Amino acid sequence: MLAAQQQEQHIGLLGEAVKKDFPLLHTLMNNKPIVYLDSAATSQKPRQVLDAIQRYYEEYNANVHRGIYALSEKATTAYEHARFIIARFINAMPEEIIFTRGTTESLNLIAYTNVKQLRQGQNIVLTQMEHHSNLVPWQQLAKEKGIGVRFIRITPEGRLDMDHAHQCIDHNTKIVSITHISNVLGAVNPVKEIAILAHERGAQDCIVVVDAAQSIAHTPINVKELGCDFLAFSSHKMFGPTGVGILYGRKELLDQMPPFQYGGDMIREVRFEGTTFAELPHKFEAGTPNIAGVIGLAKAVEYIKSIGMEKIQAYEHELTTYALARLQEIDGLTIYGPKTSEQRSGVISFSVHGLHPHDMAQLLDREGICVRGGHHCCMPLMSVLQVSGTTRISLSLYNTKEDIDKLVTAIEAAKQVFYR
Repeated sequence: MLAAQQQEQHIGLLGEAVKKDFPLLHTLMNNKPIVYLDSAATSQKPRQVLDAIQRYYEEYNANVHRGIYALSEKATTAYEHARFIIARFINAMPEEIIFTRGTTESLNLIAYTNVKQLRQGQNIVLTQMEHHSNLVPWQQLAKEKGIGVRFIRITPEGRLDMDHAHQCIDHNTKIVSITHISNVLGAVNPVKEIAILAHERGAQDCIVVVDAAQSIAHTPINVKELGCDFLAFSSHKMFGPTGVGILYGRKELLDQMPPFQYGGDMIREVRFEGTTFAELPHKFEAGTPNIAGVIGLAKAVEYIKSIGMEKIQAYEHELTTYALARLQEIDGLTIYGPKTSEQRSGVISFSVHGLHPHDMAQLLDREGICVRGGHHCCMPLMSVLQVSGTTRISLSLYNTKEDIDKLVTAIEAAKQVFYR
């Protein structure tokens, strides 16, 4: 009885209580109230973030690091303070935070700047559940250097096969790059255990990269505790604007890496005879950055912290438990990935017998319900699952039990439309 009361108390903390902060969630789609269940693709933005971006453009729009006048100094202060806020959020140092355009660019940055360090006979280890952004760059890098890529298998339950991980990672493993939370299966991977394994069994200078795009807004992250060397994530999946990403890297590794791009703001001195580069983190930030986007991301981090990541995690865990139970009531529906909410997130992929995921997404759209249908940028994983695609819902702090109930009702109605 007490546990049930505590669960309801968590449910009351978020959901409807925070939905007021998200303007788009109070609009209509196809003349129906929006039920937004696609936060794994991009999250909605709270008013606090939107206001911060507008305030920058209206009150102190100027370039950073370059102008010796009040507007530029104010913009620079806000921009660099954002770096401090984000660093503290994941327990890093500000100089270890590199601003990029997104998770994809962050991962490409690591791949391109490590290309010269790879040697014949070495290998790269990924998993079967990787997003294309954490597969294609390494695949192309391996092709260029003529080295192997190994993929840690998944179990029938959609979790990493750790016995196979021990087989894949050996003394020739140079890079291990894994997703923290699968954007299809919702599985939460044991990245700390993988990092220990890689650093103990891999090459002497083996690096561990974590794709945190799907975890950054849903679970506390401490890069020191995870033991990773690099961590990448995107602003737009954590209530911030699009076009901004973060690459965390251990300072000693970033110091050794060459710049990713060349141009203004990443130099110390340029002469006709040669160029010297700026110190971290500016060495990796050529050109005018997305200033407004970075400021908006900082406000998104502050928004998350004002609620409390532990509360968010507890609320979403309860909502995921409810969603899994309701979906499993539907005849002909198959869930991919772990069937319980233990060690999984609110990303739930499923199929309904005989219904293509694109058709399902369109039928749900008629009811104002936003879901993703397709391969979710994980075509190799789809081949492992032996499907062409899935329908995916992804939950966030603004979703409710009522959203899940509307989804279940709409799925049942979609079945009737298709089967009649």
